[in-house]
Formats: sequence, structure tokens, C-alpha cells
Amino acid sequence: MSASSPLLKALIESLRCLPGVGSRSAQRMAMHLLERDREGGRRLAAALEQAMQRIGNCSRCRNFSEDAICGLCASDNRDKGVLCVVESPADLAAIEQATDFRGQYYVLMGRLSPLDGSGPDELGLPQLADRLAEGIVSEMIIATNPTVEGEATAHYLGRLATAAGIRATRLAHGVPLGGELEYVDRSTLAHAFGGRQAVE
Repeated sequence: MSASSPLLKALIESLRCLPGVGSRSAQRMAMHLLERDREGGRRLAAALEQAMQRIGNCSRCRNFSEDAICGLCASDNRDKGVLCVVESPADLAAIEQATDFRGQYYVLMGRLSPLDGSGPDELGLPQLADRLAEGIVSEMIIATNPTVEGEATAHYLGRLATAAGIRATRLAHGVPLGGELEYVDRSTLAHAFGGRQAVE
């Protein structure tokens, strides 16, 4: 079915920006909102508008935040001596939900991938090196995904930690090679997190 209305066509095309949403899924979503849930559509539009305008990145850990310093970084109940480095906010959320980790985080917002133009500067690695040099962090947990790029990133992070004289550990067994932390079940992730190993 082709969208006869230009606005409907624009709505369907806009929904296609979401991951895993093709033209048919986008069309179903648009039709559902227009036929059965216009109020839900209005709430969605308002929430998207607010989020796009007001959510930025924490200046300390780079996680999504409405404030300059996010709640996790500002909390006095977190162990500032242990820093967990993850690729994305989704990975941070997965660890928070699956483990009892009470340290702090650093979010790379990606992984080293020269072909995609993602180098140390894009991942905020100079900022991370500065943070390690402050002398507060005693252990850096490297929780990048077990992909080729994730492993390359982990190796780079391990060198950063060594240069700063900081113990670096890596998530252990349980996380499948080629997998994404976001999709690993809670018990597996908790086991891997608890059995992390020193980076050689």
C-alpha cells in the first residue's frame, strides 16, 4: 500500500530511522497510531521533541544526561576507584540491571574502527587518559563487546591503563565471541562480570 497523503508518507519514512524497522513495520506503526492511538502518538512526538532537545552527554562519563554531570557520576554512593568502560549507554544499562556493580562508568559511544572514521578522539580516549591520570581510579574494567573491533578497543584501553599504572581487567567467560552485551541474558552477563580477568 502506498501512502497517498504526503504527511503519512513522511511519518512512515521518519519511523524507518529506528533500528530494525523496515518500510512495512514503519507503515504498521504509522497506521496503528493514526487508527487507534492518536493520543499515544502525540505523547510520543512530545517525548521525542523533549529528548532530542534536552538530552546531551555527561561531561564526566559521556553517558546520556540532561545535566552536565549525570546522576551516576554525581552519586556519593559509587566507588570512584573502579571505572567500567563500555561501548554504549545500552551496555551501561545492561550492566546496571544485571550486576551489583557500584563503581563508575566511562561510555565510549562506539569502538575503534578506522574504516568507519572512529578513532581515539571520537571515543573520547584522550579525556579518559586524563581521568586515569587523576590518580583516583585503581581498577579499570574493560567491558567492550567481544567483537573484532571491541577486542582492538580493549587492547588499546589496556595500554592506556598500563601507562597510567592502573590495573586493567576484562570481562571473563560467558559472553559469546561476536556477541553484543546489550543482548546477553542477565545471569550470563552477571557471571562474566564477576569473573573478569587481568588484561595482559
